[in-house]
Amino acid sequence: MNTLFPIPPQQPEGFSYIENFISTEEERGLVEVIAGLQLRTFTFRGYEAKRLVRSYGYDYHFDSRSISKGEEVPGGLHLLIDKVASHLSIEADAFAEVLVTEYPPGAVINWHRDAPPFDLIAGISLQADCNFRLRPYDKAKQGRNAIVSFPVLRRSLYVMQGPARSDWEHSIMPVKSQRYSVTLRTLR
Repeated sequence: MNTLFPIPPQQPEGFSYIENFISTEEERGLVEVIAGLQLRTFTFRGYEAKRLVRSYGYDYHFDSRSISKGEEVPGGLHLLIDKVASHLSIEADAFAEVLVTEYPPGAVINWHRDAPPFDLIAGISLQADCNFRLRPYDKAKQGRNAIVSFPVLRRSLYVMQGPARSDWEHSIMPVKSQRYSVTLRTLR
């Protein structure tokens, strides 16, 4: 049974988290699908990050700040997409981009908001937990006490929409062991 993870009271409006969203068997199947994908080094403005990625549906191009139609979503990811869409009461084809990421030990994601063309963001953590952080995007509202930090456990779902998506940024602390994630995004 899925339970709501107790996020600290200062969680931003529009952020939700469901622990054990997928089963151990579903996780194992997704990891098998990901193992068959050819992930690529993530490059951002000439910098190569430690993580590997593969984008399906639409691709966002950081240099030109534009999106284009990309590769079709692999069939093995459709069950997850359908499950998340059902949970959110939206159509599965509303997810315009599916991003698969592999994080080796020590990999991080620095503070950011997701690319502007995308709206709702849903993420599934696979094979390992991570420490997720949120802080106000407005620099005047930032400060040590403004950061919300909590574990995102493997097999869990987090969703950012509304103010959590537009007024907050997020980051992930260095992971301790290999972790995968599948991020689903709708278009604005």
